[in-house]
Amino acid sequence: MALFELTLVLLLIAVALTALSRRIQIPYPALLALAGAGIAFLPGAPTIEIDPELALALFIAPVLLDAAYDTSLRDLNRYRLPLALLAFGAVIFTTVTVALVGWKMAGLPIAAAIALGAIVAPPDAVAAAAVLGQFKVPHRITAILQGESLLNDATALLIYRFAVTAALGPVLLSDAVPTILLSTVGSLAAGYVLGRLSLLMLTRIEDAASSTVVQFAGTFGVWILADKLGLSAIITIVVYAMTIARTAPRLMSARRRVSTYSVWESAVFVLNVLAFVLMGLQARSIVERLAGQGQAEAFVFAAAVLAVVIVSRLVWVLGCGVILRWFARFGDAERRAEAPSLRGGVLIGWCGMRGLVTLVAAFALPQDFPSRDPIVLAAFTVVLGTLVLQGMSLKPLLRWLDLDPDETIDREVAQARVAIMQAALDVLSRKTSNAAAAVREQYTAQRTIAENPEDAEAATEYDRLRLYAIKSQRDALEELRRDGTIGDEAYHRLEEEIDWSELAASPAGRFQPLTT
Repeated sequence: MALFELTLVLLLIAVALTALSRRIQIPYPALLALAGAGIAFLPGAPTIEIDPELALALFIAPVLLDAAYDTSLRDLNRYRLPLALLAFGAVIFTTVTVALVGWKMAGLPIAAAIALGAIVAPPDAVAAAAVLGQFKVPHRITAILQGESLLNDATALLIYRFAVTAALGPVLLSDAVPTILLSTVGSLAAGYVLGRLSLLMLTRIEDAASSTVVQFAGTFGVWILADKLGLSAIITIVVYAMTIARTAPRLMSARRRVSTYSVWESAVFVLNVLAFVLMGLQARSIVERLAGQGQAEAFVFAAAVLAVVIVSRLVWVLGCGVILRWFARFGDAERRAEAPSLRGGVLIGWCGMRGLVTLVAAFALPQDFPSRDPIVLAAFTVVLGTLVLQGMSLKPLLRWLDLDPDETIDREVAQARVAIMQAALDVLSRKTSNAAAAVREQYTAQRTIAENPEDAEAATEYDRLRLYAIKSQRDALEELRRDGTIGDEAYHRLEEEIDWSELAASPAGRFQPLTT
């Protein structure tokens, strides 16, 4: 009962910390990390043990699916080179450098040192997005950071899995390479097939609450099934989410979609809070077990890992930026424009805060894993240190870099809003009734607002025709995303606007579009 009461108190504290973080413009995970570390050493704080496999499925699966669902395939394709350099190159580079430090400085076994490197290698874009969203930084930077945080998890956790297996028993390289290739291909196929099957099921469920429950059950089920089959659960979940994201918005009603998005947003927030707290509670028991001389050495080692993690990312990002700018000199004007700037490279390099994946991966190490306590302490130090040092200094760094404001998403939203209003007018042009004229007048006013946001918005009571027109708006919005005119961020922002318009126009108790 004490644990339940503590959890309720912590969730309320987390809400207050989130409000504070918005006010002072620092990432809310940074405050959560500090709170988790403080809670760990409160008198009477409980000691919690959780199954490692359960930790990965419980905390990583829904958070990863939420991130993958919102990922823009257009941006992944557009920035594929920098994404590959970060999601694969930076992860491997950081893993190797940290592993060398762990092997040389702390005497960790090679496999355990590699596992530590893989644990602390993948940055989390949640913390960076919490600050970057408050500034109009170049869309290229935010898109790269978000894409990296999605793809680097798969790279890091794939290395992590094999390192953990090797640490607990011998693994031959000749057996590992085919296994990795088979796992990757199988995960891609499984994610797509399971995504299509999930869509078939979701289209037959009309109740919003039931649909949300099925989505959560499906997410955990996909993770567990992939793990049982020896596939990469990370890759499977990412492909599964992207498959659903391209089709589900047109198959779900506005009522179900609004409800589902709200529940997922709250669930991801709660999982972040619980992960930081659980990790903090475990950190206390680790510090107690490392009493005496071993404790001092463990803290020195953890600080060294933190420094290596920060420096290695900066070295990799800035080094790759120099090389890309050099090659861009020999290309055309478009290629030179796409070359990363030094200021952009500094920002991307500094946005290397570690978060939930690092916490849970460390937490999921088997209890008999070699040097588990120093590794977990180092991981917690890296998360806390990067969130506090880098997260809290992002705001002054952005002011110092003075990057040019970017209104790419705002322009995409404005362009798409005009297009979907025109789609409603086009479909209503065939209607000649007085009601249709009134509805056309409203959409004309809304189109004018989209072109000139300062104009006042008109209103109409002819909701039946509004619902009829909304269907064409959705078709136009879908086409804009399909042909690459807008990205997923603009798509989801306008999708939400249309959803609320549909709900406002729907008769009491009715949430399905009417036809006429």
